[in-house]
Amino acid sequence: MTEKKKFISKVNRLLIKRFGIPDRQNPLPDPLDTLIATILSQNTNDNNSYRAYKNLKQKFQDWDQILNVKRSDIERIIKVAGLSKQKSAAIKNVIEELNCRNDLNLRKVKQLESEDAIGYLTQFKGIGVKTASCVLLFSLDRNICPVDTHVHRTVNRLGILSEKTPDKTFHSLNKILPEGIAHSFHTNLIKLGREICKPANPACAFCPVEKICRYDKKNFSGSLGKVRNSFLLLDNV
Repeated sequence: MTEKKKFISKVNRLLIKRFGIPDRQNPLPDPLDTLIATILSQNTNDNNSYRAYKNLKQKFQDWDQILNVKRSDIERIIKVAGLSKQKSAAIKNVIEELNCRNDLNLRKVKQLESEDAIGYLTQFKGIGVKTASCVLLFSLDRNICPVDTHVHRTVNRLGILSEKTPDKTFHSLNKILPEGIAHSFHTNLIKLGREICKPANPACAFCPVEKICRYDKKNFSGSLGKVRNSFLLLDNV
């Protein structure tokens, strides 16, 4: 095992000691459910995106019903998630494109290797690397760690990587990710980023990985405060 993999494994163990092993859905959610939920989660909090997702599920028993619905109707249903015009267009487009390919169950994604599966999904307008990787992790149980703003920030502050963008962090991180840790590592890094390793004034005195963290601007005067966004969307789809 390389030094970076050993470092990641150590970080993962310390995070589990602090936050525990995250629960997983059993059975895992349908890939198309996860895809749509992740589109809704873009640039909003998990509570709002979950409400929008539940609104859609209550309105449509099957996703193919969206084929006969105006985009503006979808926009109205998911308004609570924000950016509803863009998100409704992305949802409408991906349903139509997958239907044309006779692949609404995302059978092809299940058959492809992870890198190819991400390439397949990101060809659809409105679906980026993070959205595609969430489908692989949360629905297909692949050892793939999606990278949102929290994961990007914490991984680079810790000194695991030194990348400028989330997509670059994603590709670099998943080349060195130890087997079998993606879900716990991803989920607990989000908790770390939300509760402790905040963008401004991180609460380093309370950090479970502070002693091995290589961040050179540690702040020991920060406080934990109240965590207002502990809900995690993709483990509740």
